[in-house]
Amino acid sequence: MARDDAETSLSEEQLKQAMDQYGEYLIRLAYLYVKDWAIAEDIIQEVFLTYYRKADQFEQRSSLKTYLSKMTINKCHDHLRSWKNRWSFFSESIGNLISRSHTPEEAVLQQSGHADLMGKVMELPIKYQEVILLYYYQEFNGNEISQLLDCSENTVKTRLKRAKALLKDQVSLREWEGLPDEQI
Repeated sequence: MARDDAETSLSEEQLKQAMDQYGEYLIRLAYLYVKDWAIAEDIIQEVFLTYYRKADQFEQRSSLKTYLSKMTINKCHDHLRSWKNRWSFFSESIGNLISRSHTPEEAVLQQSGHADLMGKVMELPIKYQEVILLYYYQEFNGNEISQLLDCSENTVKTRLKRAKALLKDQVSLREWEGLPDEQI
């Protein structure tokens, strides 16, 4: 029995170390996907709970950071596909339209006045958002991104080029300088 306790405490210590080392990074990664800090924190709690329960499934073919990042991205995708999230987004959008004292035209003008590079990135389809966020904002390389997204490195390169092509006409030259050519 003592041996089981020792193994459990070792696992708890490993979990605490992983949480200390990667927790803030993973919350920020989740937030980039779900755009809600509370939901991002919930997702990270689920990620660490899953890691604690299934740590023996981690085969160490990649770094722990990559493994936990992949788990985070998958849980974010699950959340974004969930019916509860879609209903919440729909309800919030309708509520915002009803509660505004602005006309729809004023709202559009206000939103376009606050548009920046990140806003335009977030308007891209999710497969293009991911590669831009992971490459430029999270500074993963092409191989790491391909592992995270379960696709080939060539697919990552193609998505990155297509995302940049979609953005090129929408952003000013000053904003475009924030997206240097990729060296994957």
